[in-house]
Amino acid sequence: MKNLLKLGIALMVVTLSLPLKGQLQNAGTLNEPIDISGDFQSFTNTYYFADALVEFDPVSASGKVEYLRHEYATRQAFNNMLASLVPVRANEFPGNEYEAAPRLPIEIDFVSPRTIRLRMQSGPDQTLAEPSLMLVNGDAPTDQSWVYSAITGGHRYTSAFGSVTIMEKPWHIEFRDANGKLLTKTNHHSDNNGKTYTPVMPFSYVRRAADYSRSFSATLSLSPDEKIFGLGESYTNFNKRGSSVVLCTDDANGIQNETMYKPIPFYMSSNGYGVFMHTSTPITADFGKYFSGVQQLMIGDESLDLFIFLGNPKEILDAYTDLTGKAAMPPLWSFGFWMSRITYFSEIDGRTVTKKLRDNKIPCDVIHFDTGWFETDWRCDYKFSETRFDDPAKMITDFKKDGFETCLWQLPYFVPQNSLFKEIVEKGLYVKNPKGNLPYEDAVLDFTNPKTVEWYQGKIAALLKLGVGAIKVDFGEAAPYNGIYANGRTGFYEHNLYPLRYNKAVSDITYETNGERIIWARSTWAGSQRYPLHWGGDPANSNTSMAATLRGGLSIGLSGFTFWSHDIGGFVEACPEELYARWTPFGMLSSHTRSHGAPPTEPWEYSNDFLKSFRNATNMRYQLMPYIYSQSKHASENGLPMMRALFVEFPDDPGAWLIDNQYLFGADILVAPLFEETQSRDVYLPGKGMWFDYQTGKSYAPGWHHIEAGEIPVVMLVREGAAIPHIKLAQSTKFMDWNKIELKIYGKSDARTLICLPDQQELKELNIEKGKLVLNPFTNVEFKIVK
Repeated sequence: MKNLLKLGIALMVVTLSLPLKGQLQNAGTLNEPIDISGDFQSFTNTYYFADALVEFDPVSASGKVEYLRHEYATRQAFNNMLASLVPVRANEFPGNEYEAAPRLPIEIDFVSPRTIRLRMQSGPDQTLAEPSLMLVNGDAPTDQSWVYSAITGGHRYTSAFGSVTIMEKPWHIEFRDANGKLLTKTNHHSDNNGKTYTPVMPFSYVRRAADYSRSFSATLSLSPDEKIFGLGESYTNFNKRGSSVVLCTDDANGIQNETMYKPIPFYMSSNGYGVFMHTSTPITADFGKYFSGVQQLMIGDESLDLFIFLGNPKEILDAYTDLTGKAAMPPLWSFGFWMSRITYFSEIDGRTVTKKLRDNKIPCDVIHFDTGWFETDWRCDYKFSETRFDDPAKMITDFKKDGFETCLWQLPYFVPQNSLFKEIVEKGLYVKNPKGNLPYEDAVLDFTNPKTVEWYQGKIAALLKLGVGAIKVDFGEAAPYNGIYANGRTGFYEHNLYPLRYNKAVSDITYETNGERIIWARSTWAGSQRYPLHWGGDPANSNTSMAATLRGGLSIGLSGFTFWSHDIGGFVEACPEELYARWTPFGMLSSHTRSHGAPPTEPWEYSNDFLKSFRNATNMRYQLMPYIYSQSKHASENGLPMMRALFVEFPDDPGAWLIDNQYLFGADILVAPLFEETQSRDVYLPGKGMWFDYQTGKSYAPGWHHIEAGEIPVVMLVREGAAIPHIKLAQSTKFMDWNKIELKIYGKSDARTLICLPDQQELKELNIEKGKLVLNPFTNVEFKIVK
């Protein structure tokens, strides 16, 4: 076995000594995200401006909009070439066979008292209606509470939470809150023409000269102080106002560039609304970058399908996840610590690490084998190496007895030397190019093919039946754009859906086999939040990457994802000890927590001081497990993130909307990580109540403070009136005693908390008055109250 360990180390050294490379962006290389914004700036294309509502039925809220043709023209002035959008005549022959000013369908549906659906067509639609994988029930429900009224020059529908007004000419749709405040409205050419020298593309669609394909630009107004959040796991600036965001799933090769593993076509505005772009095509969303007064949603689809949500951040997230699905509650053990590196190669590696975790009293619930558990590193054949694993089934069983679940890495791409490659090709289980061949050298599984899903799930099920607890659902961002999929669609429509199909396939078979909703996935699209959980890709080992990690976590949390994790310390290189120490409590105070990346990641491979610090942070997490689990249950039922932007809980605090380097862990704990080599930092405390340092007990009023970190290198505060549930420390969640829970009160003697017991799955609120529990709804649980 010593020789096997040496072999594993040698393989690891070879793997990690290869030069680091990533995709050069904006260079036209393979699988680069598609940015369609250039199609709306071309002098060869024709643009059809939504001009007037020419037909409308108030009962069905449907009708037709007339579109007027425009093109770009140039004008030279003072040695500067200017562009403008000018009306043009029809260019078809015979002219009497085609509409010069097309009149095309518009339909408004009311999904709930907060949710409006807007659908428009740029031409005939011969596609058959089919359930949408992005919507939890395949389609949207209808709501009858909206009341119609005719107004001068238009139509208005009103609910308890706002109104939608459709003006006939010039055509506008206005969205207002219950007080009549304008939230946003469609942009008409007359809003720009003669009022700015900048050629602004109004609400319109483009017809490309190259192939006559069409795409929409849903152009809406922006208010002066409006801020935009969400759009998936975006690691750039948190507030997207002033940015242009390409929503196209990409193997980003890191987290400090503008491309994303997890783009989500949903965002929310500080103005009181959210927007879901219901499409799987590439999207470029410009939020006032080109022109500060408008947001331009350039959607690849030839049909437009928007959902608009009215409300505050919690209400918007609840409505959005009602539509696209709320996160399932993962098993208790998944909330424990996951120990990993790239990679453990053998049974002896796994047994050594699990033993050292217990010997060093580092609580842990999961041991993860990354790319090296096959005979050939990275060559996924779903089989444990016969030369490095003596008895995988016994190993997994032994791990379970000691409180560990096993997680295994895999991917949906198969190299030509893979023993499964021939079978995949012969059975036609791969995505094909237009000729029917392989688009790449690898075979990429086609999850639109039911036979592929059945074949693939059979491979995964065999591992789960062996006792494996979770499958790492890695990659999934490289579905061929030029591929022809089994459902007849091209990669233009299937590339972004690939992660959702991939997530679903693994989650479904895991639930069918083990009865648990748990995966560990990297790529996503809208709806993937139903299949927890996801982690944040491959961060560098740096302060700026740590800060970017938080921005990505906050952003995906504002995109409907309750659960999310990241690689503690970064992935690319061996993490410097000081950075690893600061990153650890940030990771421990995330919904799920894993150390992973280039070795060493194991805490005993660093100094004794680090080992103690790591143990303290991990112990804190395990003692907080009743809080973490209960808050997770509440978050999953309401579409809320566990890693929560301050303004989600404090929407009326203007300062809360400006913070991107702190977060709320659940509803009651505020976390301010140390992003630099320091022992203190500035912290903004939102709201009106007092805040209490979790480690020192010191109290702080709302506002800005400079606060020292405690023994655990993080600033962590609890809001006044919270009772934080704790449990006796155990080395695995499997060994925890949930019959005894301690409630620590912060602030006054009156407090409240939420409790969900893993074996009951029912969330209940506990109230404390004058230091005493008003009512204990759990007959078998003893609560101890500590001030």
